[in-house]
Amino acid sequence: MNTIKRIVISRTDSIGDVALTLPLAGILKEQYPEIKVIFLGQGYTEPIIRCCAYVDEIWKWDEIEKNPNKTEWLKEQKVDAFIHVFPRKEIAKWVKKAKVKNRIGTSHRLFHFLTCNKRVNFTRKNSDLHEAQLNTKLLLPIVGYSAELSLDKLYELAGFSSPKPTDNPVYDLLNKEKIDVILHAKSQGSAIEWGVESFIELAKALPANQFNIFFTGTEKEGKLFRERIPSGNHIHDLTGKMTLSELITFICKADALVAASTGPLHIAGLLDKLTVGLFAPQKPIHPGRWRPLGNKVEILEAKKIASPTQPLNISVRDVVQRVEKLTS
Repeated sequence: MNTIKRIVISRTDSIGDVALTLPLAGILKEQYPEIKVIFLGQGYTEPIIRCCAYVDEIWKWDEIEKNPNKTEWLKEQKVDAFIHVFPRKEIAKWVKKAKVKNRIGTSHRLFHFLTCNKRVNFTRKNSDLHEAQLNTKLLLPIVGYSAELSLDKLYELAGFSSPKPTDNPVYDLLNKEKIDVILHAKSQGSAIEWGVESFIELAKALPANQFNIFFTGTEKEGKLFRERIPSGNHIHDLTGKMTLSELITFICKADALVAASTGPLHIAGLLDKLTVGLFAPQKPIHPGRWRPLGNKVEILEAKKIASPTQPLNISVRDVVQRVEKLTS
């Protein structure tokens, strides 16, 4: 292990997936404090990665892949190990071509037999383990063992904290006299959703004298439902009004968040906010696999197998009760 000084963790998919991969950096730093941890992700997930205290350097794949000399560039980085947490054939071929000494991936990808020289034998699809626990298995060739760490320990090892606030005026809408609750109604296709109408009913059901409510999402998502957001001085439409970094800070300043299995739900959990997650019950998208890491996470699971074409079968009343319980 003394020969490994620079290691890359590669996870080039979405925000929630990246959030559940951050503990790998903490494990490596805990075991080997002098190691330099590099995280390869997509450019849009950079704000999430920057919140991790254990990542020393961030590489953005959407920029690197455009570089016609990317193989020579990678050789110059003097990387000793590369972990393919999210398997991508083009990245695996690139890393092999650059002759990185330790190339780690799962044995269940055919192209890893041609590109990785250290393959860990496990499968995600039918496992009962959480996604963050499954990720740790890829550290076996580095740390020499595969411990099934608790979710509490993995939350600690994520080393997550909010970025510094910007001057965005949305922060002025927060109300210290009330409970600030974020409703993140959409998921950009990453989850079976609860449905915008259910979030609207939730906003109406939470007492105006106790709660200050914020609808968040992208501008594209906001166009789908902002005209249906209930009127009221305590209900605010923030869709399209924040960058991802600003959203992270806003979640940190708020009190609670309600969402389906999507990126902001994981952000809220890692920031130790009151987090209500709405999930489908079936594998591999159930909460046992994808619940957020955090000490204040509450899960509501649909009562029957969910369909991507139908909203989660969870009553507004159950969500109201859970929010009121958490914030009482």
